[in-house]
Order: sequence, then structure tokens, then C-alpha cells
Amino acid sequence: MQADLSPVIAATTQWLTRAYPPAGGALAAALCEVQARQAVTVAAWLRYPTAMDVALVGMAGPGGSDRLDWVTGADATDRDAEDRAWRSWVDEVVASWAACLLTDPELAERAVADLARGEHTTGSPAVFRRLLAPDATDRSAAALLRHPDLVASVAGLHRGALLDRLGPDEALAA
Repeated sequence: MQADLSPVIAATTQWLTRAYPPAGGALAAALCEVQARQAVTVAAWLRYPTAMDVALVGMAGPGGSDRLDWVTGADATDRDAEDRAWRSWVDEVVASWAACLLTDPELAERAVADLARGEHTTGSPAVFRRLLAPDATDRSAAALLRHPDLVASVAGLHRGALLDRLGPDEALAA
């Protein structure tokens, strides 16, 4: 099923790394992209938990980046056809949820744990190590992407829906 979501995952990852670029050279860019891709993958699997959901988004499309561009102040007036094409595969909710996961380690842990109950298989939380346990190099590379104040406008768009999707926090209920 992951392959069916690959256009959404790739486009949304690209949007996040362009909106919140890495700090540094090629290594930083690669580390930032890996962290964004892991967060986007978790968010996409949560958003589209069944094969039917994946098939529906494949047919209808995810909606595009227009609102995200507007929220972040990106200028969309001079885009060429190729730039508009990949942006049509960006999923606003997935981008918002990924931003939430990148800035809230406890929420990321809950989200990855929740994946075990869905149709998507992860094998192990270690698959998402850079999301769940970033080291200093990871944090430095994705400083903008992991900064809660900088991504607040994107994270805040659908944070409530993510919290609803994950259900009540067991720590708060105890």
C-alpha cells in the first residue's frame, strides 16, 4: 500500500523541505528530507489507514498545496506547469500532521504506536528513528522544520483532527 501513497508522500515531503529548508549543505539536506519523509509517511498512513482510503485518494487526489502556500506566504504567481504538477499531489492534512509530529516528540510516539493497529505495517518503530529519536545532527539539519513557532501556522491547521484520530492521551486519562 505504501507505493500507492508514494506520490502524496513524495510531494508533501518536498513541500515541507522547500517551505522549511535545511540548515547546511548536502548532508543536512539529506537528513532534513529523511526526517520530513518519515513524518509524512506516518501522517499519510494515519490519514489513509485502509486500502480503500488509499484507492480513493489515488482517484480523487489529495487537494494540492494552495492553502499551505497561502498560509506560509509562498508566492504562487510565477509557477511553471511542472511546479504546479507536483504541488497538486501535496496533501494539506498530511503536511499539517507531519508538522505536528516533527515538533511534538510525544505525539510522534503516539502516532507511530497507533500505526500498529492499522493496515500499514511498519515492522518496528526503529524504521522511524530519525522522527522519534533525532540526534543533534538531525535536529540541526531540520532546525526550521522542527521549530514549533515556525511551523505553527501549518501544524495548527489540522492538529485537532490528528488528536481526534489518535484518541485520548492515556497519560491524561490516568
